[in-house]
Amino acid sequence: MKIALVHDYLREYGGAERVVEAMHEIWPEAPLYTSFVDWPSFAKAPAGKVDLFKSWDIRTSWLADNWFVRKFHSPLRFLAPLIWGSMDLSDYDVVISSSGWFMCRGIRTKRAEVGVPWFSRRQGPDPTSFHRGFFAKAVTALETSHLAARSNGPVHICYIHHPPRNLYGYPTGSDLQKYWPVRAYATIVNFFLRHYDWETAQQVDYFIANSEETARRVKKFYRRESTVIYPPIGAGNHKSQIPMTKQILNSKFQIQKKNAYFLSVGRLTYSKRVDLAIMVCNRLKLPLKIVGTGKEEGYLQKLASQGQALRSKNIEFLGPVSDEELGKLYAGAKALIFCALEEDFGMVPVEAMAHGTPVIALAQGGVVESVIDGQTGVLFREPTVASLAEGIERFEKLGRPAVAHALAGNAGDRWEENCRKQAKKSGKERFQKALLAFVNKFAASNPHLHNVR
Repeated sequence: MKIALVHDYLREYGGAERVVEAMHEIWPEAPLYTSFVDWPSFAKAPAGKVDLFKSWDIRTSWLADNWFVRKFHSPLRFLAPLIWGSMDLSDYDVVISSSGWFMCRGIRTKRAEVGVPWFSRRQGPDPTSFHRGFFAKAVTALETSHLAARSNGPVHICYIHHPPRNLYGYPTGSDLQKYWPVRAYATIVNFFLRHYDWETAQQVDYFIANSEETARRVKKFYRRESTVIYPPIGAGNHKSQIPMTKQILNSKFQIQKKNAYFLSVGRLTYSKRVDLAIMVCNRLKLPLKIVGTGKEEGYLQKLASQGQALRSKNIEFLGPVSDEELGKLYAGAKALIFCALEEDFGMVPVEAMAHGTPVIALAQGGVVESVIDGQTGVLFREPTVASLAEGIERFEKLGRPAVAHALAGNAGDRWEENCRKQAKKSGKERFQKALLAFVNKFAASNPHLHNVR
């Protein structure tokens, strides 16, 4: 059984990369196809991850050798059809793509006629359809069913993290849309890429969504059904009394006991809205630790320093930390503050709950599937300073002895028990078992394939 894994690109280590890592554990011999790998940027990943990924059989596209395109892959995203169209995986039995905004599910999986050049074939997504779209119809696949080509190549299973956010009006990692030249450029490019995105979606045999929210988006934008398998979360058994690492012990607010600080974890980009957590914690003089890096790091550090000159610094930027250190930070936190806009699932809140830590989260997107208001945390309704401040105040009230007694039991124990129970729904073992069963189910129904493991 020949299996291939596909991923958008490797540039930083986040939730999507955790999914790919868990997939590779199931099929360690499977090559990973990706558009490019930016090892200098990926070096910021937690300790040990770079060496782990370098030990894999990673196969990149022609983009990997072009530093300019690699650096500006986002504004040059109109090249995505050419990138994925140049990668032929039709000789595999099963292809599993881990697809996000760069649409790696556009790889060619359908066998074409002998002697016909790849750029003129119509089996699978046409890599030139976008560029010909200026003069003719960009997409012809609308007239054909995705079922028609299943027998002409490998089974293509797409684990979709989200339809491209930039194509459908969802917040992205930057706020550049406020500039009219960017809006004008995006309007033109995204129009044609939406056609390509639809076409690639119709070539997928089976969709797996990372949340019910993502499944609804797949249905809305692609008219396709999908099976929900929540992404893998390390359950973690870290306790606050475990000896701390040197980096954490030297921080301003040492982890000496549970409930000493609030925590923010994730990429420091616009869509994560870490600025809200910073402004509220500055206003309320609350200790906040921030884990992660990103393009808005400089801006957020300046924002954090405002108004702190006359008092001890209450906000810390810890940068990237190892999985072990992150587990200890989760376990020692009073609560995680999570302000991401329209998150498709939100792995960070579930990671926090896996360590018994409640979450104060913006009630948007897939987060509402994991954070149960009043049970595993508190949901606030609007991405504003006032709404988050109100959410923190409500969280504090729920933790007071009188309220906790009325809700049955000690507040800390209640939070921890509920959070761990909820997080078990997204354990890594459960994810791997469900994914393997899904793939094997198809293999068992196809006389030409055997079980994949």
